[in-house]
Amino acid sequence: MSGNVSISQEGNGKVSRVIRMGTRKSQLARIQTDSVASRLKELYPDVHLEIVAMSTIGDKILDTALSKIGEKSLFTKELENALERNEVDIVVHSLKDLPTSLPSGFTIGAILQRENPHDAVVLHPKNAGLTLDSLPEKSVIGTSSLRRAAQLKKRFPQLEFENIRGNLNTRLKKLDEKDDYAAIILAAAGLKRMGWDNRISQILSPEDCMYAVGQGALAVEVRAQDRDILEMVSVLHHPDTVLRCISERAFLKQLEGGCSVPVAVHTEVKGSMLYLTGAVYSLDGADCLKDTMQMCVEIDNEVSESAQECVHVAVTANNISSSALDAAEKLGMDLANVLLNKGAKDILTTARKLNDAR
Repeated sequence: MSGNVSISQEGNGKVSRVIRMGTRKSQLARIQTDSVASRLKELYPDVHLEIVAMSTIGDKILDTALSKIGEKSLFTKELENALERNEVDIVVHSLKDLPTSLPSGFTIGAILQRENPHDAVVLHPKNAGLTLDSLPEKSVIGTSSLRRAAQLKKRFPQLEFENIRGNLNTRLKKLDEKDDYAAIILAAAGLKRMGWDNRISQILSPEDCMYAVGQGALAVEVRAQDRDILEMVSVLHHPDTVLRCISERAFLKQLEGGCSVPVAVHTEVKGSMLYLTGAVYSLDGADCLKDTMQMCVEIDNEVSESAQECVHVAVTANNISSSALDAAEKLGMDLANVLLNKGAKDILTTARKLNDAR
């Protein structure tokens, strides 16, 4: 047992282990952390979980587009600092907020089964019953994501796209209480976790808008040297989600993409085959490079014994076949290289420069 995990003496003389979970303060972050806590409680009834909530830079700077703040660890830095100082033992994140490389000493110890990863259209109440296709021309759509804006500008040239920031509650309030936006685009997963399924007017298909790397999946970040905590949370890994997300993260990492460039993906596991579609876009969506590749990710029973061998794009999954993990990572890198050979670097560099100049 790690020396830094606190122990509490219960009234009945029984010793119970205390594990502190770090989370952002937003309602969605709390809901996500609570869902992981309840899974851990079911699996380890003797463990006492304490939830520690804190604000991050991304929560505090609400008037600037995310892509302008500088993308790395916007919603994760303070949480990682607490992890480093042993103030918390595990941190729950939306996987899409976690960079493809983590600071030394940290790893993703669990990726849970993915919620619907697609984007959703939430309409202003006055537009109930409409879709992006049927909204009046020049309607303003709110989105804080360059990836969504690039794809949707190309697909719906008759609409206008403007930046909108804030957590889910804030964005919905801005939509409903003002007349600035005809609709906003949000991740379906967040709306579902908040219990706001009834606000989803339309789920965007991959033809309309592919999703962000890791979208819809929750990740548990831990200290890499805490072997017992790593082992404890590893049972939360959902193998198909892990393989899909490793291929997506490897694709993004090889492209050197991040929040400040439009990169989108779509993955599927069918039998032993993993399919990855990836794309890069110019900011206005006019330039696009897109391709699909697949690879066999047969889950054999050869599970990695050595922790060192089994870290893939910052994910440690010692309980999943290492050959399957290797194949998923290779698929992401191979697809990125195909797009880079077609000129993806130029599209991304231009997008980054234009975004910085805004």
